[in-house]
Amino acid sequence: MARDITGLPDLAVEGGRVAPVRAKVPVYVDLLPPCNNACPAGENIQEWLRLVKAGQEEAAWRELVKNNPFPAIHGRVCYHPCETACNRIELDGAVSIHSVERYLGDLAIEKGWTFTKPRFSSGRRVLVIGAGPSGLSAAYQLARMGHEVEIRDSSDLPGGMMRYGIPEYRLPRNVLDAEISRLVDLGVRIVNNYTVKDLMADQAEGGFEATFVAIGAHLSKRVDIPNRDASKIVDAV
Repeated sequence: MARDITGLPDLAVEGGRVAPVRAKVPVYVDLLPPCNNACPAGENIQEWLRLVKAGQEEAAWRELVKNNPFPAIHGRVCYHPCETACNRIELDGAVSIHSVERYLGDLAIEKGWTFTKPRFSSGRRVLVIGAGPSGLSAAYQLARMGHEVEIRDSSDLPGGMMRYGIPEYRLPRNVLDAEISRLVDLGVRIVNNYTVKDLMADQAEGGFEATFVAIGAHLSKRVDIPNRDASKIVDAV
């Protein structure tokens, strides 16, 4: 980036020069890379790509999960706006970021990599209502800070719209379960088939100091076509 500092000459001192002289100086700005800026999860994409290129897959995965605990899921279902914003498009083609993310997520499941547990406990309890992507992600970050987290959800299994809104052919349930189980190993307690009816009572009874409400929005986009309620029709999220 450059700033134009062209000025008119001072004819009293410049001698024979009568036309403006164009000059530019660099202007340094502090901006996120386009891929990082476009990422819905705020991942440090350029850093974990660098680590993958260097052959440090586990380090790359650990860098990735600082912001997103579900790379194997994200690498399958994200619409990857990072690639639309990728500078590489101006040269040949965007870096296939979501494919690399899926590779790291699948590799972590295969290798059995687990989240690093916090060194200290804060002694504080937090209640999360809803076991969808928002609630699970919040629980993950809270647990990393050393808080004791309990998730309560009305469904039979955790996952929210990741489980009940995305078809299995797009997101295999074994992948979903593997990444959620990693949160349980971190210390997050998940209680299913539990509907919170009185928020303040549940918070007081459980000794929770804070509550994160992530009940979600179970809505889908529907097209007005004949037989849209047929058994093999799947709504789009």
